Amino acid sequence: MSLTCVRGCGLLRRQRQCFSFVSSSASSALMMEDHVFDESPKSYASFVLDRPVLQVPATRRRYFPLVSRVLKSLSWRVAREVRFWSWVDSHGFPHSINCFRIMVHAFALAGMRLEVFALLRDVVEFCNEANYNTFELFSALLDSPHHVERSGVVFEVLMKVFASNSMLENSLSVFVNAKNVGLEPHIRTCNFLLKCLVEANRAKCVRWFFEELKDRGPSPNIHTYTIMMNFYCSNAGCDSDMRQAAAILGKIYQIGEKPTVVTYSTYIHGLCKVGCVEAALMLIRNLNKQNQPLNSHYFNSVIYGLCKVGCVEAALMLIRNLNIQNQPLNSHYFNSVIYGLCKRSDVGEALQVFVEMKRSGILPDVYSYSILIDTFCKKGDLIKSFDLLDEMQRSQVKPSIVSYTSLIHGLCKNNRSQHAVEIFRRTVASSFKYDQIIYETLIDGFCTQGDVDSAFKLLKKMTCYNWIPSASSYRSLIKGYYKLGLFDQALDVFETMLRNGIWPDTTACNYILDIYFRAGYFNVALTLLKDFEEHGCNLNQHSYNAIICKLCKEGCPERALELLPRMLKRNVPPAFVNYRTLISGFAEQSNIKRAVKLFTRMKEVGITFNIARYTILMSIFSHSGSMQEAYDIFKEMKERGLHPDQISYATLIAGFCNIREWKKAWALFVEMKRVGIMPNVFTYTCMIDGFCKSNRIYFATSLFHEMNRYSVIPDVATYTVLIAWYHKHGDIGQAQKLYDEMKEKGVLPDDIIHNILGLKACKVQEG
Repeated sequence: MSLTCVRGCGLLRRQRQCFSFVSSSASSALMMEDHVFDESPKSYASFVLDRPVLQVPATRRRYFPLVSRVLKSLSWRVAREVRFWSWVDSHGFPHSINCFRIMVHAFALAGMRLEVFALLRDVVEFCNEANYNTFELFSALLDSPHHVERSGVVFEVLMKVFASNSMLENSLSVFVNAKNVGLEPHIRTCNFLLKCLVEANRAKCVRWFFEELKDRGPSPNIHTYTIMMNFYCSNAGCDSDMRQAAAILGKIYQIGEKPTVVTYSTYIHGLCKVGCVEAALMLIRNLNKQNQPLNSHYFNSVIYGLCKVGCVEAALMLIRNLNIQNQPLNSHYFNSVIYGLCKRSDVGEALQVFVEMKRSGILPDVYSYSILIDTFCKKGDLIKSFDLLDEMQRSQVKPSIVSYTSLIHGLCKNNRSQHAVEIFRRTVASSFKYDQIIYETLIDGFCTQGDVDSAFKLLKKMTCYNWIPSASSYRSLIKGYYKLGLFDQALDVFETMLRNGIWPDTTACNYILDIYFRAGYFNVALTLLKDFEEHGCNLNQHSYNAIICKLCKEGCPERALELLPRMLKRNVPPAFVNYRTLISGFAEQSNIKRAVKLFTRMKEVGITFNIARYTILMSIFSHSGSMQEAYDIFKEMKERGLHPDQISYATLIAGFCNIREWKKAWALFVEMKRVGIMPNVFTYTCMIDGFCKSNRIYFATSLFHEMNRYSVIPDVATYTVLIAWYHKHGDIGQAQKLYDEMKEKGVLPDDIIHNILGLKACKVQEG
């Protein structure tokens, strides 16, 4: 396999600007020491052979006795008398690295790897701080090009030093260079580097390095394959990753190795992660048939996998079967089931499993309680949440920050922010450490209740504890001020955000843009929108819809339409809300042709329609008097298998009544009753008004009596229509009778009725 990965990381750079090496051997060091020793250790005879002897400046001779003492005694205390940076400070880098090379090799040949690691780490740390080229350390530490085998241990340790300090390119570079000079690092060292690459999520380099080990050595062992198994299973987001994991398992069998419990656990977890729970169960059954010990991690993964795909009952059945088979149970099994049930809002069943867990002798842990507390808080059942908290404390299970966050969030959601603050203060007083989420939850709670002042004070307190407010905190304040109509304060918060280098999130952007549009600063809003786009803020369809709406209200739907390509360019596909606004804008301008064209485009780009969306479009066309287009949408809705609801019929009936198409309105009225949809008071009133305007009072009164039979209570508009007709046609008695009836039924007359009947004085007296 090519070295693209390595070269791409700059591993084979051979820059020489930082180093000017002076070669000197251990033998030359012994010859130049100030104190003469009788003999050299016999174990280092090979170490001092065949090394070129170069003249070293006399000013640097004083360190050779120290090197010689290390060679004689192999004393770590002697070696640490002077740190590497101190050597360099006194005698320069070339001489210092030369002395350290000699000592490193001495300890390496004696098998003292910990000492080698410490010395090399000292060198690497200095090079990093001094901005020296650490890629050149391989050449600097090579003992002899003719006896490279003497440097094998040194380079293995150097690989580990680099890898443990997250200098993975350097570690790979040492591996490549060692192979190039004929050295083969031990597989243990390679496994360490491979593991570090996996943990750093360097996928490309992991794959390259693994292929390199298979092709050029050292040959992978069971630990190598287990690391790769973990790599593929941990990153399992698709079937291809698990196919690679399966191939790894097959390779382990092929080379005659026996997979470890860790290997199987990792593979089973990966299978469950991608939804292959049946395959995981089959593997466990096969292991059981082979009398291999079953690990609890196997079942943890399977139960988690079953719950993840919604098979919570199957997971619970598995737990019960394990209990029958006397397999040890643990809290993780039950927690997965409880979480799965809570996720689908079946909190009652979750509580029963919680009780079953305790009956099985498994003590609930902090996660068990926290899952239930969070669910009950979200459902608004704060009493049960606090009961669980009390039980938790009685059972000596210390609540976690998640437990308290859920409670505080639940209290804020139910407009009990002051109670939430009390819990917050009480737990802080007991030395409980909170995180930023707690503060942001309280800030949002106060803003939701309209208590923005308390939220702002809490934000200041949060900064006193060195918590940096996030976009979420500022968004809550902007939203709070916006809903109170305090637009200046909202803009002040926005400016504070920008001064602190924090850009608003999508919701905050939308509020800020809307404030400027409401205030009439259209050009300022457009400039701000451009700034948001250029800075990479995540704008959505509602961000642009504020502009579209403003342009349409000003009678410029054509200009608004020009925003759609701009949205697409920013990867924000126009949504139903944008098309709806545009269609309404064109309809109000009586440009029905363009409105219909936009409706067609909506279908072409794949926007889905439901009854509500069809009804909205019908309403737009109805209000503009374009009833043919509205009725065409109504027919299309039925052709697509959607059944119009009460509002759909009411929209069309009102539209036809407005253009005095009484027959079509009546036909729809009859149709809706035939299909079992009961007209509401608005629909009845529309038809009564239509019959009154066409002087068909008999049908109008019939519908009025029908309303009473079906318990549809007439409203003030219904009475107004009938009273106006009777008054207009001189039947004052019937008009007065209806007036008295509406007051008896608790329907308050309005100004229109009083004007019709000439009862302004009565209205004043009644008031």
